[in-house]
Amino acid sequence: MSEFDWRNLLTQWSAKILQSGMFDQELPPDVIASGWLGYPGATAAQIAQAEARLGQQLPPSYRAFLLVSNGWRITGSFIDRLWSTEEIEWFRVRHQHDWIDAWITGARSQGPLIPISDRDYFVYGSAQSVLNIRLEYLQTALEVSEVGDSAIYLLNPQVVTAAGEWEAWFFASWLPGANRYRSFWEMMQKEYEQFR
Repeated sequence: MSEFDWRNLLTQWSAKILQSGMFDQELPPDVIASGWLGYPGATAAQIAQAEARLGQQLPPSYRAFLLVSNGWRITGSFIDRLWSTEEIEWFRVRHQHDWIDAWITGARSQGPLIPISDRDYFVYGSAQSVLNIRLEYLQTALEVSEVGDSAIYLLNPQVVTAAGEWEAWFFASWLPGANRYRSFWEMMQKEYEQFR
């Protein structure tokens, strides 16, 4: 079995969302009938093309996700769709003004920007503060979902584990800040648990 059991997680997630009936109006009838909220998996060539376009190798758990489903429909109430290999993009390309500049301007309006220490930043799980984000990381973050309810999934290539995983963010204006995870796999497991 793969280190990242995406097929099992996504199958369970599909079933829970479809059983809830919450999104029946938003989903095509053939998707509901199939019981699968994903798409066909990306090919190795599609992933390689995305990496060449971005100039960066994608983290292992995210690559494994794409091989199972090249994008995703509806993770819950806040994010409607995860992008395919053709749609993923650096956050700054689509959202420099409306998110990045707005966040930095808003933070500066509260006073001088205070650097977040490693001791405060590298806290994950329930003990972390959603406010302890490094705004400079927004410039280099990878957007892997569309904007949902003023929220988005980002991958942060500035924080990389020994296994090559990028830090993952559930970033939302209403938090205000981000729930941060050690990897895309960890974030999506938590997102599924919260939906259940």
